Amino acid sequence: MTSTFRTLTVPLDGKTFPGGLPSFLVRDDILCWTRREAGLAGFGEIARFTATGPERFLEADIWWRHLVLEADVTDAVELPGTGPVAFGSFAFSKTSRYESRLIVPEIVVGVRDSQAWLTQLTFDDAPLTEETAAAALERWLSSSSAGSPTGEGTTAAAGLAGDGTLDGTQGPAGGAVVRPLPLAAGATLHTGSLSEEAWMDAVAAGVAEIRTGALEKLVLARDVVATIPSGVHAADVLRELAARYRECWTYGVDGLVGATPEMLIQVEGRTAQARVLAGTLDRRDAHGEDGAPMDYATRVLAGSEKQRHEHEIAIQSLTKQLAPFSEAMNAHDEPFILELPNVWHLASDVKAELTEVEGHVPTCLALINALHPTAAVCGTPTLVAGELIRTLEHLDRGPYAGPVGWLDAAGNGEWGIALRGAVIESADTVRLYAGCGIVDGSLPAAELAETWAKFRPMLESLGINS
Repeated sequence: MTSTFRTLTVPLDGKTFPGGLPSFLVRDDILCWTRREAGLAGFGEIARFTATGPERFLEADIWWRHLVLEADVTDAVELPGTGPVAFGSFAFSKTSRYESRLIVPEIVVGVRDSQAWLTQLTFDDAPLTEETAAAALERWLSSSSAGSPTGEGTTAAAGLAGDGTLDGTQGPAGGAVVRPLPLAAGATLHTGSLSEEAWMDAVAAGVAEIRTGALEKLVLARDVVATIPSGVHAADVLRELAARYRECWTYGVDGLVGATPEMLIQVEGRTAQARVLAGTLDRRDAHGEDGAPMDYATRVLAGSEKQRHEHEIAIQSLTKQLAPFSEAMNAHDEPFILELPNVWHLASDVKAELTEVEGHVPTCLALINALHPTAAVCGTPTLVAGELIRTLEHLDRGPYAGPVGWLDAAGNGEWGIALRGAVIESADTVRLYAGCGIVDGSLPAAELAETWAKFRPMLESLGINS
C-alpha cells in the first residue's frame, strides 16, 4: 500500500451512449451529477472527508487541495471532471448535526459534449491501465445493487462487456423514455417536524417579523416522511428524476437524492456561472385558464410585484457576494420563465470572470464559502433570517438547501443547491424537504400549497400519487 494518490483517465472511444450518463444510474450507492445526457457517475469509495460547523467549506477545501497536490495524474482527456474528482454534500446550517462530506470514488464515468471517459482512482501501487479501469467499472456495474425489477441495472455492464455500445431508448427530446414506476404499494406519508397548521403559523409569524422591518425575506422549509414497504431504491429514483426533469441537475450523494433547478456556482477555469431562482407558480394553477400556459405563467409570475421583489432580493444577494471575486460580471436585466414539469420559476443566469485573490483564482469551495447561504434559500439579511429559521422551523435541514455537486483537481466544479430532494433514512423510509420564500404579502395557505408542488418531483419518483 502506498500513500500516493493516483488517477488514470482514458477516453471511451468507439462507444455510443444512447441514454447518456443516466444509463449508468444502476446502483443504489451511486454518486451522480447529471443533466440531460451529460454528467458524472461515481462508483465505490477510496477516501472521505467530513466536517461540521462554520468552517466546513474551508476545511474541505484544504483537505482536497492537500490530497491532489502531489497526486500522480495521467489524463488523456483533459476536460472538466477528468482526473481526480470528488463528490460532495454540505449541511445547510453551520449548526447542523449533519456531517458535510467529500467522497472520492474508485471509478468515475463522465459524459460531456458527446465525449465520454473513464477514470480510475486509487491509493494502491498496482498498475493502472485502460484494462484495469474497464475491469473495475464492469465489476461495479455487474454487481448492481439497484432494486429495479426490470433488470435495467445490467444494461451498462452488458454494453461494456459486449461490443462497447450501451443500449438505451430515446424519447422525442433525446432523453431516456420515462417508464412509469408502479405505484408504491402501501406507501404512506407522515407529518414531519411540524404539522401543516403549525407550519402555516410559522409563515404568519415570519410575515409579521418582515413587517416590523427586521428583514426583507425569509425562507421557511418543511419536511414530510414517506414510508414505502416495498423499499426505497435510489437508482430507480435517480433515473426517474433524470428522465422527467431534464433541465434540472439530478444529484445523488450518500443517500441524498434529488433534481435541483438552481445552480449555486459552476466553475470552469476562470469563468463562474450561477442560476438563481425565486418566484414560483404551480403549473396545475394554469388548468382552466384562457390562453397558452406560458402566457399565463408570464402574466402571473413576471407581472407580480411580490414575485419580482422576491427574485430581485435573490439576485442582489448572489451578485453582492460574488463581486469581490470577479473582475467582470453579467446578469440578466430581466428574469426569464423557467418551465419545469411541476412548476414555473422566475430565473436569472449570472456569469462572472474570476479575478485573483491573494495571488490565486478562488476555488469553487472558497466561492461557496462566500456565497452560501443565498437569499434564495435563507433570506436577507442572512444573519437575521438564519436566526428566525432556527426559531420557526423546528427542523434540522441537514443537507437540504445546502451545496451538492463535484469538484476536480484543476479547480473546476459544479455545485447546485440541494432542492427538490430527499434523504433516504432507511431501507423503506425517506424524508422529503421543500421550502418557500416569504416576503410581505405572503399568504400561509398559498405557501403551503407551493411546498406540495415542490414535493411533487420526489413523490412522483417514489411512485406516490400527489
